[in-house]
Parts: sequence; C-alpha cells; structure tokens
Amino acid sequence: MIINKQYIFKNGVIALAMTLFFSCKNNFQEIKNIGVSENEPQGVGIDINAKRTDSGRVVANLMTPKMLDFENRKFGYSECPQGVVLDIFDENNQKTRVIADYAIIYSATDLVDLQGNVIVASSEKDSLFAEQLYFDQNKQWLFTNLPVTYKSKDYLTKGSGFDSDRDFKKAEVLEISGLFAVQED
Repeated sequence: MIINKQYIFKNGVIALAMTLFFSCKNNFQEIKNIGVSENEPQGVGIDINAKRTDSGRVVANLMTPKMLDFENRKFGYSECPQGVVLDIFDENNQKTRVIADYAIIYSATDLVDLQGNVIVASSEKDSLFAEQLYFDQNKQWLFTNLPVTYKSKDYLTKGSGFDSDRDFKKAEVLEISGLFAVQED
C-alpha cells in the first residue's frame, strides 16, 4: 500500500509539472506591450531635428515640433501632426526645402506623405505648391496625383499632378490646365 501511494503521488507531481511546462509560452512581446494601447504611440518626440546621412554626408534634415512613433504597429510609421520642415541636400550640398502642415513617414518603404499647404522650394528657385505630395527617400523622387502649381524661372504651370526628382531637373506637371509666362519686373 505504501508503494502504491508513493507511485500515485510521484505520477501526480510529474503530471502537474508536465502540464505547467507545456502551458507556458513566450509572452515577452505581450509583456512589453502592457500599458501601451494599440491606438496610442509608443513614443512622443518634441522639437525633433533628425538628420539622415549617406556615406557620412547629410542628405536630409527633418524638423518638427512633435513626432508620434507608431513603429509598434504591423506597418510602422511616424507621424508629425504639427507640421514639418524637410531639407534635402544634393551631392553639391544644394538644399531643397519642403514645408507641410502634416506628415507621415513610413519606415518600411521610406515614403514620406506630406499633406496640407505643401511648399517645395529648390536651390534653383523653382517652387511647387500642392495639398499633398509624396517623397520617396530611396529614389529621391517627389510625386502627387492632386492639383499643383509649379513655378519655374520662366513659367507658372498648373496641373492635376506632379512627378519629379528632388532637384526639379526632371520636373513634369501632369495634365496641364494652365501655363503662364512669368515676367520679371
């Protein structure tokens, strides 16, 4: 009888240990997210001045009063709800400045979505005015399918979209609705 009770007790402990062992799972990600709502940013930055470099040379400088970090989402992004100033530098350190009321930066695609009173001014004094503009950081390309006004040295062009490199050397206004010669005073 004593052997039988020890046998039952021993098997019971083994069964309990096995149950506990197999019920455990890796909850580290869940533990990291405790207290972080899925709708809330994982971080908030104030007075951001971020520089992007390539081979030790600054190629872009992003400035914003507030940045919200949503990199904890499946398709991570950062949001600049209070506007943004983005300076883009070419190989000769010539600056193109982009200003917008709002921006979203998608880290997986390196795409910047600029919205609201978007103004782009190149080092050659060309300017673009739009309500929304995308900047592909990898290709260094600006584009939109919304109405734009593009001012070059000689012309003011209105159209239904825009496609260009960051320096406006390959600038193209899509579906032109107005072309006006600029007169110097």
